[in-house]
Amino acid sequence: MADFDTRIDYYPTHELEGIKYRRGRVLPFGATMVPNGVNFSIYSSSASSCTLVLFEKNADQPFAEIPFPQEFMIGNVYSMIVFDLDFENLEYGYRMDGPFNPEEGHRFDKSKVLSDPYAKAIGGRDEWLAPPNWDNVYPHRSRLVFEDFDWETDKPLQTPTEDLVIYEAHVRSFTKHPSSGVKNKGTFAGIREKIQYLLDLGINCIELMPVYEFDEYEHSKKNPETGELLVNYWGYSTLNFFAPKSGYAATGKYGMQVDELKTLIKELHKHGIEVILDVVFNHTAEGDHRGPTISFKGIDNKTYYMLTPEGYYYNFSGTGNTLNCNHPVVRNMVLDCLRYWASEYHIDGFRFDLAAILGRAQDGSPLNNPPLLESLAYDPVLGKCKLIAEAWDAGGLYQVGSFPAYGRWAEWNGKYRDTIRRVLKGEENMIGELSQRIQGSPDLYLTRGTTAGINFITCHDGFTLYDLFAYNEKHNDANGENNNDGNNDNFSWNCGCEGETDDEGINILRHRQIKNALSILMLSQGVPMILMGDEMGRTKYGNNNTYCHDNELNWLNWDLIDKNADIYHFAKHIINFRRNHPVLRNKEHYSNTDYKGTGFSDISFHGVQAWNADWSNSNRVFAFMLDGGHAKNGSEIDDTIYMAINMYWDALPFELPQLPDGKKWYVSVNTDMPSPYDFHQINNEQLMDDQYSCTVGPRAIIILVGR
Repeated sequence: MADFDTRIDYYPTHELEGIKYRRGRVLPFGATMVPNGVNFSIYSSSASSCTLVLFEKNADQPFAEIPFPQEFMIGNVYSMIVFDLDFENLEYGYRMDGPFNPEEGHRFDKSKVLSDPYAKAIGGRDEWLAPPNWDNVYPHRSRLVFEDFDWETDKPLQTPTEDLVIYEAHVRSFTKHPSSGVKNKGTFAGIREKIQYLLDLGINCIELMPVYEFDEYEHSKKNPETGELLVNYWGYSTLNFFAPKSGYAATGKYGMQVDELKTLIKELHKHGIEVILDVVFNHTAEGDHRGPTISFKGIDNKTYYMLTPEGYYYNFSGTGNTLNCNHPVVRNMVLDCLRYWASEYHIDGFRFDLAAILGRAQDGSPLNNPPLLESLAYDPVLGKCKLIAEAWDAGGLYQVGSFPAYGRWAEWNGKYRDTIRRVLKGEENMIGELSQRIQGSPDLYLTRGTTAGINFITCHDGFTLYDLFAYNEKHNDANGENNNDGNNDNFSWNCGCEGETDDEGINILRHRQIKNALSILMLSQGVPMILMGDEMGRTKYGNNNTYCHDNELNWLNWDLIDKNADIYHFAKHIINFRRNHPVLRNKEHYSNTDYKGTGFSDISFHGVQAWNADWSNSNRVFAFMLDGGHAKNGSEIDDTIYMAINMYWDALPFELPQLPDGKKWYVSVNTDMPSPYDFHQINNEQLMDDQYSCTVGPRAIIILVGR
């Protein structure tokens, strides 16, 4: 009688040096635990043969190499089940044989042990900056993970997009500084200890810069001035798209990075904070023809990368290669990866780095109907995930306002960033564009609604908000590239002195400008995103491209909360102000009409004279009023909100629009006033003595509520 505890089709049929194996299952790709064994499956369209290479964890040499019999191959997929393996002590890779013919796109080299593109964990760089063994035959090792984490009742939060306040953060930078006060600095666990801080600030969504496996030693070099090691710090150079960065986990040296990241996400969700991951599907760490062979290049170079007719790498990413995202196999890998993060990690959304690349054909030309973007938009597993595009690439394709959206995609609104910076700088001919950005950019997203635009003034790329008003020029000498790297078009203004100064007047103006920026950002329709540390006046000393620094240029100095207490408390207030006023969080664009019959349009524009905005080129003054009767999607009644922006260098009197009988104007914010008088607590605002006019100081903003 058959033993029903063991399925007949899982009996071994082959044996090599005591290791038993049999034909495997072609799907899913990757390594999957099955009864008594592991199923290995890998695709290559052009390899002539494939060998499975098995290591004990951290061993110098493999304990077994098993060639896939040709009868184990179905189509272009090699698969086998290997029995009686020690899951927890196993590392595996592949050798691919085939032609080395770069002109035809092939770069096979059977001397290389290759990582599995579908591996769920990568060993070999278990601790941040641990000195590597440069002679290691297999430096980035595929590992198995146990999908046994207890999520209890957790699931993605599905917070309405219009209600989000996004905080862009780098895992290591957030808590690495000694002032952070956390136990496990620079780790997923460290962020857990700062959840209460995020709640106090008013954040309900954290966007994490790349958290999957990369090699911080990639392109490492010495700082020519100090001799300090410069590393691949930000992580925009992927080794594996499925595996979380072991060096970001306090428990990474024990192989527990998966559980540590899941625990962080679960805790953030418990406190109502969504998690968006910054994903980089535009290139990999293998570089161009001079770069290393780690995985994709040696498995199926022609499938995974965009190649020129001569066999070289297209470089729309600016980093040496470009992933061939609209090849069906690569497209499926991207989909499988995102489904994995959404289902196994409960991720709430994804921000796609240089996403315009995802819309390029295999020859590099832009597609009218990119199949990958369409697949992501309509994928059943990703159906509730936020999808956010950085709608440009390094090859000159700029799609802000025109990114293929399919009713689902939002965009980093680069035009919002540039407009608000130029307004704050005091440039002329900006008022018309400012009016569009404050309304959620209907000129860009008229049919897509306000949530199509992620509004930001700063992000990891470029100046911090403090540096935007402290430096006219970038100061990137410490990067070792002769100050040639980083963006030259910063639209910044140093307020009269380049860098740090003891001039009290300049420092007061800089703090005022930061408050002005935060005020405009939080009172604009669309989704606001702030950069980690901007709420406390973080500086990078004028370096606008700190991609290579594992030091205080990137680490968040928590002592700034006390040093710049006025900025920190103002940031908390203005974020809270937004969250308390539904009229600031409309999903649809304003109609500029009184469709509710309240006596006012949903939005109206003003200048120094009420009801008379000045649209002339030389004007630097603008005011607008939001009618609370036209609040969020018509379902709530709110206060009336009036904002006056004066970017002129003198104080100006503003005539106020008159409220209906029984309502009065109260001051919520006046950035011209010193702290703590620059804002008043919500529902405890200061009644204005003069209900007909107010004076707005030079380069200052006033926010009034009418009730």
